[in-house]
Amino acid sequence: MDTIDPRTTLVLISTMSGLMALVLYALKRSYPPSIRGLGQWSKALLFVVVGGAFAASRGKLPELFTTAVPNFLLCWGVYRLYSGSQSFFGVRPRPRPWLAFIGGVVLVTMWFTWGSPNYPMRLRMVTVVFGILFGLHAWLIYRQGTLTFARMLAIGTLAFITLIQVARLITTFVFPMGSDVLDPTPQHIIFIVSFSFSILLLSISTVLMAGDSLRVELEYLATRDSLTNALTRRYIDEACDHELARSQRNEKPLALLMMDLDHFKRVNDTYGHQAGDAVLVDFVKTVRALLRSKDLLGRFGGEEFVVLLPETPLDDALVVAERIRAACANPPDSTKIACTVSIGVTANAASSDTVDTLMARADAALYRAKSKGRNQVVIG
Repeated sequence: MDTIDPRTTLVLISTMSGLMALVLYALKRSYPPSIRGLGQWSKALLFVVVGGAFAASRGKLPELFTTAVPNFLLCWGVYRLYSGSQSFFGVRPRPRPWLAFIGGVVLVTMWFTWGSPNYPMRLRMVTVVFGILFGLHAWLIYRQGTLTFARMLAIGTLAFITLIQVARLITTFVFPMGSDVLDPTPQHIIFIVSFSFSILLLSISTVLMAGDSLRVELEYLATRDSLTNALTRRYIDEACDHELARSQRNEKPLALLMMDLDHFKRVNDTYGHQAGDAVLVDFVKTVRALLRSKDLLGRFGGEEFVVLLPETPLDDALVVAERIRAACANPPDSTKIACTVSIGVTANAASSDTVDTLMARADAALYRAKSKGRNQVVIG
């Protein structure tokens, strides 16, 4: 173990952290702004880079720059990794209390450097800060729901490095520590190497988590209408196939509503297309408020929409359709443009029903509602 040079290992930490900082910065430039935390992770690794470089310069620079400065930079870098994950998961970071805490710890370590020199005490204080931050970081990611591979890698890495900090703290009371971090004692080597590879693995896990987030966002955008945020026609078609097969397999009812806003062209011609867009957005919000979480609302194009009601008999579907019609005919906000809706309602009637037959029946019912004067609910 004494053949490994601590100074070389610190340089290795800085080099790997610098490369991963560049990777995360490149991702920040290319990923959508909705994926947060990438910039903070990148800056955090830069703090580790500079802190490691200063620590490795012991004996070549004034002691202030090889003890207090790297202690602060490394602790602040570890905190910024944590705050980056907070931003990534939508938790608001609180940097000021942490800045005060870390700054206070560093000031005390300066006393144990020049006022009353005590290297083991300095080491214990910095180790405690690392352990707290790594532990909180692991707990933050664990509480975020689904444990993907990327999140499990991050949690495992953080849990490992937290345990390493606990072990490092214990060894300060058991084994001789030497005079500084560059003393080639076995425990120093183990802890520096562990820190190095943990930072690398943690950086990789952040890249993977960002990739997972991007994939989820792209999948979401691919299934949503860009204006109204209703489901796309392609997604609704696939969902209808799936739900109809499940309905027939489990002998459960399935209802379908085909809806068309009445005289929508008149709205565009009278108030302009922006006003027409606002009507469509308001319509989707109104309908969504009247549906269950498992019901699906999709936009078929223009002012035509479809609602899929799983496990819903025809009578219940009629009630839902009437609520939608009434809500559109009597909007609670009188300042908004009123636009009534015609609705065709159908339900699966036989095991031989297909999505096409359901759509055709609902569309025929919608056509009859239009021909009867609009603002109607008709069964198909």
